[in-house]
Amino acid sequence: MFRHQGKKRSAKNNLEIAVVLSFVAGIVNVTGFLFLSRLTTNVTGHFAFFIYDMSIAEFWKGTIYLFYIVCFLLGSFTSGWLIEDANYYKKQNKYFRPTLLECLVLGSVILLNYIFEEFPHEATTFMLLYAMGLQNSFVTKISNATVRTTHLTGLFTDLGIELSQLFYLRRNNYLEQEKKIKNSIKLRLFIVIFFFLGGFFAGFAYVEMSLGLQTLFFAIVILLLGLYYDDLRFRYKKRKHRRYHRKREK
Repeated sequence: MFRHQGKKRSAKNNLEIAVVLSFVAGIVNVTGFLFLSRLTTNVTGHFAFFIYDMSIAEFWKGTIYLFYIVCFLLGSFTSGWLIEDANYYKKQNKYFRPTLLECLVLGSVILLNYIFEEFPHEATTFMLLYAMGLQNSFVTKISNATVRTTHLTGLFTDLGIELSQLFYLRRNNYLEQEKKIKNSIKLRLFIVIFFFLGGFFAGFAYVEMSLGLQTLFFAIVILLLGLYYDDLRFRYKKRKHRRYHRKREK
């Protein structure tokens, strides 16, 4: 799920990581909005507010939206740098550090707001945007830009294009391309569904279970379980491969 990259990645690998990370993004999106009344998984809206404030000469007010954008960018940069560093030193799991760092940032958000009752909402927003920048960067890198999980605008655009292509592929009997398009549509639908489910679950946990910001613990647990599952499966396949070669040598 996390380890395969490039030509080694299958549609199943992309689907697995899409399910996990879109659910996490849904949790962060709704939890962040309920706690802060701000968007914390993408920067499109913040950019619009920034331009508006600049246009009416409220420069200081608009600066905060610029900081939001920069925090998301820094998260993306950090993730990309960690991955390139792992590539340089030829480490097996290149995505362990960005994923773990995302968990640490989300955990820090919970801890700081628990310790300090008046912890600034702006600082919390910065941290959540940084975490989502991390996630969006490494999932884009893993899947060769096939999967993006923190926002849905581009996703619905691609989905609409592919649905329109499907009609004409059927007419022209391009069966091989039809299968590829169907896999892509399936992937995007799963991202939408699990983003919704993550958000729905977060809303229920935040309001009905009165967990508040502690709802982010679920996102951390899911990410850590994803890493553990990926490592467990890798070790299993490695042992299976060794046994196979030992049998052949005998």
